[in-house]
Amino acid sequence: MAARQTLSLHAQAARCVGSTVVADKLALTAEVAARFHAGEVVADDAAFPAEIAPIKAPGRPERPRLVAPRDLPRRGLASEEGRAALVHAVAHIEFNAINLAWDAVYRFRGMPEEYYRDWVGVAVDEARHFGLLSERLAELGYAYGDFDAHDGLWEMAIKTADSCLARMALVPRVLEARGLDVTPGMITRLRNAGDESTVAILEVILAEEVAHVAAGSRWFAWCCEREGVDAQATFHALIAEHLRGALRGPFNAEARLRAGFTPAELARLDELAA
Repeated sequence: MAARQTLSLHAQAARCVGSTVVADKLALTAEVAARFHAGEVVADDAAFPAEIAPIKAPGRPERPRLVAPRDLPRRGLASEEGRAALVHAVAHIEFNAINLAWDAVYRFRGMPEEYYRDWVGVAVDEARHFGLLSERLAELGYAYGDFDAHDGLWEMAIKTADSCLARMALVPRVLEARGLDVTPGMITRLRNAGDESTVAILEVILAEEVAHVAAGSRWFAWCCEREGVDAQATFHALIAEHLRGALRGPFNAEARLRAGFTPAELARLDELAA
């Protein structure tokens, strides 16, 4: 039997980002990750030279309709529709996170092998999270796309397309880290509403997202060292540049410390969010 052809990890990551069919994106994510770990897909810029395409909208289905965050209706959790809307909102975040992880693999070249292993692993986790939430939506009588959503995560990807340092600082360590802050409250509200099925999924996601944010912390620090800049000062400068007045607390200090934040960073975040 002939050996399978070795493929470029960056090209395969682009395929995953570009896939517009949800089931295809999930299947491609699993396939590319498996082949990467088997050594059949490699991050080798010398063997697979290619220009990096300008960032654009990722592949996504026609629904959900994307609207401004202020245009999303607020629903309580007393009804199944309200709980489904919350599950849908988290599923949309996880769907975006699949694209974000693969774009971090595609866009930033010449990084250590461990960097690519981290973000391929994150893509797999986010795809699994999305699958769990999709199954829960089906149990509630809904599907992904049945509610409107917003595009805030990808907007930040566009702003940080030219800098791995900025991407690591502002996507995992700010936007995705927000999940560490708000998910415990969601779990409490859902438990009070008697929705233990959704609680169980969110507890899995919360535990695993700590490691995802920690990957962002690790590679942000690595990028700062490579560029010879102070990590803490750079992090706060990027927040001031891109998120002035938009940072919100309170922060889950325990989870953020496990995800690579320092006590001094958390103290400064509290000041900025006050």
